[in-house]
Amino acid sequence: MSNSAGATPAPVNVIVGKEGLLIDRARLSIIAAVRRNAATELDPEGRAVPVNTLRAGDVTPAEMLDLLSPSLFGEDRVVVLTDCDAAGKEAADLIVDAVKDPAPGITLILQHSGEGRQKKMVPTLRKLGVRQFEAQALKRNDLPQFVRGEFDRHNVKASKATVDTVLDAVGSDLREIATAISQLCADTGGKVTPTAVRTYYGATAEVSGFEIAELALSGDAEHALGKARRALQLGVSPVLLSSALTGMVGDIARLHAVQGVNSRRDAGTYGMPPWKLEKTLRVARKWSTPAVAEAQVVASKLEAAVKGASSEPEYVFEQTVLDIARIAMSSHRR
Repeated sequence: MSNSAGATPAPVNVIVGKEGLLIDRARLSIIAAVRRNAATELDPEGRAVPVNTLRAGDVTPAEMLDLLSPSLFGEDRVVVLTDCDAAGKEAADLIVDAVKDPAPGITLILQHSGEGRQKKMVPTLRKLGVRQFEAQALKRNDLPQFVRGEFDRHNVKASKATVDTVLDAVGSDLREIATAISQLCADTGGKVTPTAVRTYYGATAEVSGFEIAELALSGDAEHALGKARRALQLGVSPVLLSSALTGMVGDIARLHAVQGVNSRRDAGTYGMPPWKLEKTLRVARKWSTPAVAEAQVVASKLEAAVKGASSEPEYVFEQTVLDIARIAMSSHRR
């Protein structure tokens, strides 16, 4: 298995996962490798190589056979089949047959969530020796490494404090992080510091999702709601704010009954910088197990709302802030 297209593109590639940024990067890296391999003096960038992108579940068997058959003139081409996890049985069988005997000149890119009705396709493809690219959503503990990797892409050295500040200001959405780091590196000439991050984000960084979450989980409904409304007015995405709040509810759930945690020693274990672990611990110690369970239910509803279940995610976020603060106050009185 590989996460690099390499100098020589493989005839069949499968991208497994749901993380959009990682899917796009894997697909584009494979296409770039194919085009480099096909470059000529007249076409030094290999732009003549066509890329056909179709949803696997929408392609008829006849179209599939046509797509995956070799060209009469032997030209190179790339075929991208998305949503392979949702393909019908006939289309899925054709894909597997094509993988067993790849047609000359065709580079096949299969995008598969790793789940769905064709979940078994992934292990089948592995056994056939296709090149696999991982595009799974990152765990919270992996986000600092991703941030450092983004800085490395721009040949910029970033301190741990800078990495922590980016995550605190931007949140956990990989596209948002990648875009922010690209902009920061360009605007600062590569001299990215915690101060530069705060300066660049201005008022948005001042009203961070973590700050709102901390106030709500401490039971300070008035200030939490005020900062939540200010963040929304500034244009901070409800998705980012929700991520911070639901993430901290999860942290409270992990920490509220744990004893002997050292913020410096255990920061890596809990996937947060020492200062953040210390602040979270202070809040977590005030929570009871029943209150944590209630807060997790509320947080899960918020997460669904901001991902499309509600037409008013801003309102749902504000209401959730109040609900979490209410639960916190009830828990703290016990």
